[in-house]
Amino acid sequence: MGSPDHDLILVGGGLASSLIAWRLAIDRPELRVAVVERDGRLGGNHTWSFFDGDVSDKDRAWLAPATPHRWPEGYEVYFPGLSRVLETPYNSLISARLHEVVAPLLGDRLIRGEVVAVSPDGVTLDDQTVMRAAGVIDARGPAPTSHLDLGWQLFVGRTVRLTQPHGLTRPTIMDATVAQGDAYRFVYLLPFDERTVLVEDTYYVDGSRLDRALLNRRIDDYIRSRGWTVETVVDEEEGVLPIALDGDIDAFWAEGPAVGRAGLAGALFHPTTGYSLPDAVAVARLVARADDLSSAGLRTLLETHSKALWTERAYYRLLDRMLFRAAEPGERWKVLRRFYGLPEPLVRRFYAGASTALDKVRILAGKPPVPVGRALRQLRETGRGRAA
Repeated sequence: MGSPDHDLILVGGGLASSLIAWRLAIDRPELRVAVVERDGRLGGNHTWSFFDGDVSDKDRAWLAPATPHRWPEGYEVYFPGLSRVLETPYNSLISARLHEVVAPLLGDRLIRGEVVAVSPDGVTLDDQTVMRAAGVIDARGPAPTSHLDLGWQLFVGRTVRLTQPHGLTRPTIMDATVAQGDAYRFVYLLPFDERTVLVEDTYYVDGSRLDRALLNRRIDDYIRSRGWTVETVVDEEEGVLPIALDGDIDAFWAEGPAVGRAGLAGALFHPTTGYSLPDAVAVARLVARADDLSSAGLRTLLETHSKALWTERAYYRLLDRMLFRAAEPGERWKVLRRFYGLPEPLVRRFYAGASTALDKVRILAGKPPVPVGRALRQLRETGRGRAA
């Protein structure tokens, strides 16, 4: 059959694949790395944000060419009865910049096409083109699975240019003073310049169906409530992100082709926030350091990494179950309000997935903002799961 056409094929051109390709171009430029993306454009149409504490200073410097927005003065949160400024700097990486940086590094190895079959020795496209490689990583996003118990974070975002300055000086990570309804809902604001702002309506819900019309109406209403007038719509984006409640990670990895998986396809995201950029950065570094880039080697590397994180993050899944199963949908905002009243270093470590044992006790201490019986039920079920 001859030698493979590529050393590594990355299936899907989202954040995870883009960062792996970028890191390999820097650290191991001799490798023949291809990215196959249905639309032929890296990153889709997304904004990925992260706190300074989520990645190292070295990695923040690496990502800087694709990260045009940084707010060193921190961010704000709003709940009924609580308004707070937290001082941790915040950053936003955007897909257009990511494509501008990484696509030239790939050249003609950025392949536009729909992958219909994945195997350890290559991929097949919908036009029956077969691409062979020594190593394959599947990073096409979350696939339907019966092995993970998931909630969902759904959002629609609209970047608008206003007729007058909006008056925002820093991001609003959560404005939960909006009407809640049957889910935990908040508005997320990123001020890109004095008249340009991303307005995103987000809610945590049990199902994954995104009602775009509803969220767009909510965005319209919110913009009017702020007294803003839109001059033009600059961009729009949407997302359906998994929130991990529970599951069988071994069975999850046993399904599908015997190749490595990255990004949401590999359950590599913060279980509670849905943030995936810190994990994508870590995986890019992991792959770039790997001695064995065969499909078998990458499968072992990424499966082991994913399972280790799954074990480490059991506490966050417990909190998610309390949010989704112990709290009434219209009262879930109280859980988040209580959390944001805790010390800022604790909040920073939580977002970074680095909560200490004391942090975990502090978060659960005191009277829970959910029915006590339901909270205890989730704790008992966690105990039974550990015993099993």
